Amino acid sequence: MQDREIFSKLSIFPPFVVRLDGRAFHRFTRDMGFEKPYDRRFSDAMAVVSEQLLSSSGLEPSFAYTFSDEISLFFPRVPFNGRVEKIDSVCASYAASALTLALRLDTPVAFDSRVIVADVPATIAYMAMRQREAWRNHINGYCQHALIDEGMTAVQAARVLRGMKGPGMHEMMFGRGINLAKTPAWERRGIACYRTEIIKEGYNPVTDEKVTTTRRVVVQDDALPLFGEPEGDAWLRSHLSLV
Repeated sequence: MQDREIFSKLSIFPPFVVRLDGRAFHRFTRDMGFEKPYDRRFSDAMAVVSEQLLSSSGLEPSFAYTFSDEISLFFPRVPFNGRVEKIDSVCASYAASALTLALRLDTPVAFDSRVIVADVPATIAYMAMRQREAWRNHINGYCQHALIDEGMTAVQAARVLRGMKGPGMHEMMFGRGINLAKTPAWERRGIACYRTEIIKEGYNPVTDEKVTTTRRVVVQDDALPLFGEPEGDAWLRSHLSLV
């Protein structure tokens, strides 16, 4: 019967990216009563899930980028001997379980998962592309929420915004007293998690001296540069660790 497991031997070599997307999260966030267009509690929970995927999942990605209901993970090393089915299924199931705990949910949630072949330059281009999508989601979310608040249905709001370019949406919100360029950075650019070194002070009772130790920890960063700019390119290269 193992011969019928048609994808069980499909494998990938590192480095690569895994993207997780929430299944039916539009309905889920609505039913949970999260604020529109952004809710910090949901965003914080997604950041916690991203952090845990790096720190405690056993999967060992080195970098995570999240916005809205998606998480992108960069893997410099390959888990499960590169078995794509297992990488996808464990990443998705771990994220769903972690989000359930983070939000203390009493109903299940699900993520889908896909593997993307990408070396470091391709990963930088990919992350820049996802960050541009975060910006598009940002301006569209604010505009749609504003129109619905003014009495339109979701369908009517979508019809008004269909075909409207970014500058037009920006002006639309500016006319309503909101400068989209001044909204919180995490809304516009997303949140990243990565490993970094910190220095901790301690005390050695044997020598009666203060001592310092260096530890590697996972941090959340919600003040990101623009990945598509030279500064953001350099920033990504410094955090997509291959060690």
